[in-house]
Amino acid sequence: MKKILVIDDDKDVRLLLDRFLKRQDYIVSTASSGKEGLEMLSKDVPDLILTDFKLGDINGGDLLKKVKEKHASLPVIIITGYSDIKVAINVMKNGAFDYVTKPLFPEEILNTIKKALASVDGDAAGDSDSEESEDSVAEAKTPAKAAPKKKKRKTGNIFGTSQASKNLLNQISLVAPTDFSVIIYGESGAGKEAVAREIHNKSERSGKAFIAMDCGAISSELAGSELFGHEKGSFTGAITQKIGHFELANGGTLFLDEVANLSYDVQVSLLRVVQERKLKRIGGNNEISIDVRIIVASNERLLAAAKKGKFREDLYYRFNEFEISVPALRHRDKDIMMFAEYMLDGVNDELNKDIIGFDNGVVEVFKTYPWHGNIRELKNVVRRAALLCQENEITVENLPYELVNHNHIHFADSENELEEARPVAAPAPGQSTSEIMADLIKPTHHSRIPHDLKEAAKEAEAELIVRTLKEVNFNKSKAARVLKIDRKTLYNKIKYYNL
Repeated sequence: MKKILVIDDDKDVRLLLDRFLKRQDYIVSTASSGKEGLEMLSKDVPDLILTDFKLGDINGGDLLKKVKEKHASLPVIIITGYSDIKVAINVMKNGAFDYVTKPLFPEEILNTIKKALASVDGDAAGDSDSEESEDSVAEAKTPAKAAPKKKKRKTGNIFGTSQASKNLLNQISLVAPTDFSVIIYGESGAGKEAVAREIHNKSERSGKAFIAMDCGAISSELAGSELFGHEKGSFTGAITQKIGHFELANGGTLFLDEVANLSYDVQVSLLRVVQERKLKRIGGNNEISIDVRIIVASNERLLAAAKKGKFREDLYYRFNEFEISVPALRHRDKDIMMFAEYMLDGVNDELNKDIIGFDNGVVEVFKTYPWHGNIRELKNVVRRAALLCQENEITVENLPYELVNHNHIHFADSENELEEARPVAAPAPGQSTSEIMADLIKPTHHSRIPHDLKEAAKEAEAELIVRTLKEVNFNKSKAARVLKIDRKTLYNKIKYYNL
């Protein structure tokens, strides 16, 4: 039986997850704070950690770093509010397996947990090779007169038909047959690894291994061992010999995601290996020749990182033989529904459903939403909506509230602005509606400036209504009292602003 550690400062959430997961035959332990969770982890390592992002004594990002320092392969799932979607994406970049959003849906959590545990066991759900082989076996065993087999869904990566996608595929086709090192730039969740895999699949190395390593998820102490391997007894905890990613990828392709997160010492060792095409395992004396194509990815420009002293400039020039920029999903609007349909196809198999598509309202929302989390966020939204859908078509009612009403909720425009975004707060006691609205329309350096006062007032009023509704758990009577208006006026404003 698998062991799960639940960390949440909300007693009700801990109790709900404890009861639900035990009914699913998991061994569950709970902690009410980050400190308590880390103490429990030091005594007994679970198979998976499920933690809230906003804990009383530590946030999920810091907790994740502490976990990954000692247990790099331990899957961690983050629980977060949907309005914190960019925070969740950033935490995933640092090594979280996935995130689930509030309100919590047990089946969604269960599906995510199963995928996380399967990924550690080496048989993650959705692996295209295993799907194809299983289908082949099934077809071989099916008698000639058997009922028609359900149409096998498409597997692999898709890139869309927009001009941006066509340009991306042209660049992939151009560089794939060569042995050039490639730097892939793009926002988190935009599909950088999918691009790297496509380069590998279209190269002469396609029959060899493709090994991916997330440099942001591994501590500096473990990164050298993961890359180059180590000999038994070379350091405390090295109880067996370990083959590193370079050796595993020999003859094939090594993909280093978020390469700028590697420590300076590891970058020095990496430069030597890239130059000489030879390596020594940590604690070893023998040089091992390697033939590996290297593809790296980053969401920040490596030359800029080099100017800041974060990344070695000579290593940058070694990697920079060819450069590809992956467009954000919001710049590939013609592809959004193609991606969504493809993802729904897979979710139908996963949840054993037969949802035929999305209604027009969902299409409109998908095409206007900015998708800060890119393809990864779209996939999570489709999975969540499919889970909630009880009809043969996904409707707007199945989408997260914040997604549908994104025009009235402030999102930072980039990850650099994340910490500068104003927090959503409840109205202060005694503060009048006009005072709150005045505060809301006070511009910041990254806010969109309304064209006129009337527009500013409308945007501020809509945002205030949304914020208040969230604070009172969408109790309209209570919201009307807080806003000091009657219920009928509130209903009319909700309808007017299409909330």
